[in-house]
Amino acid sequence: MEEEQILDALNAHWRASAVGDINAEHDIYADDAICDYPQSGERILGRSNLQALRSHHPGKPSGFHIKRMLGQGDLWITEYTITYQEQSAYTVSIMEFSNGKVVHETQYFADAFEAPAWRSQWVRQLP
Repeated sequence: MEEEQILDALNAHWRASAVGDINAEHDIYADDAICDYPQSGERILGRSNLQALRSHHPGKPSGFHIKRMLGQGDLWITEYTITYQEQSAYTVSIMEFSNGKVVHETQYFADAFEAPAWRSQWVRQLP
């Protein structure tokens, strides 16, 4: 699959995710896709289980912002923030493609935290 086609599929996936279009969101996955959440130790087997899990989330996102997408060939990374119930999570999605579909995704979620004062002389605040 051409990288331009993968970018189009990723953009469609993230747009659908942002508005809660559960069907369009999962068009990107192979039927036997695997999705890992390392922080909770969970593995979701198959597109149908992933879609069912996400469709039962207690709330739709109230905010969704893609910071960047990087990739080449069959490996693509998206860095974004997603907000649920006024709580933002910084998220990284690593997607592996085969035959134009995601066959493996790993997602990492991180809460925001206040920067400690002791390191202020060496850093700048992100815009």
